[in-house]
Amino acid sequence: MQISLENQVAVVTGGSRGIGAATVKLFAQAGAKVVFSYRKEARAARDVVRRSGGHAGNVVALRADISKMADAKRLIDGALRRFGRVDILVANAGIWNPQPAPIATMTERQWDKMMAVNLKGVFSVIHHAARYMIPRRSGRIIVVSSTAGQRGEALHTHYGASKGGVISLVKGLSTELAPHGILVNCVAPGWVDTDMCVPVIKNPPEYQKALASIPLHRFACPEEIAMPILFLASEMASYMTGGVVNVNGGSVLCG
Repeated sequence: MQISLENQVAVVTGGSRGIGAATVKLFAQAGAKVVFSYRKEARAARDVVRRSGGHAGNVVALRADISKMADAKRLIDGALRRFGRVDILVANAGIWNPQPAPIATMTERQWDKMMAVNLKGVFSVIHHAARYMIPRRSGRIIVVSSTAGQRGEALHTHYGASKGGVISLVKGLSTELAPHGILVNCVAPGWVDTDMCVPVIKNPPEYQKALASIPLHRFACPEEIAMPILFLASEMASYMTGGVVNVNGGSVLCG
């Protein structure tokens, strides 16, 4: 059975590249109308719109820094103005530090920036989407976490903490929003072949170390993360909430 998102409106944060871009394109192929955010990459955002069939007006890019509550509100409001509803929210936007950040030398700014984007950014966009979904008693929220949120990550502890916080947020919201007919789940990718991971991919010792931690011995492509996101957004996942879907090649074997 083919997954269909016909007559659904989705908002995807961080949709100009990587997992977000793959999700936008897959949702559009499934028939959804999509509004996605980008922060800096306007050219990449335009390219995603073009490759997703946005010439028909069904895929729209909006510039927004979702670590700011006002921008998150503007993103959700923009989707409502354009398409009249928000059925699905994919909180994907996030950052990672390619350079080691030992706890003894990590700066307050490094910590605050990571939390602002990876944790507050998820809260801010869910906050505004939920205010619309609750009265309608319907909605799907999918958050992108990480294996680092499940097992921690030495020298990147602020990243692991932010992604672990996301998992806890999902579990709490799943029970809070279930009475309103809103399903909340997350996917936890491992290493993915995206721009964010280029510093590791181009560093042979680090790349081999990363490969050695993956039983399938390869990085995922963005589409391999987007497909489980599509599943969680569909009617096929109508009895799933509070779930952590591992998409990591076997590198973390527990949820």
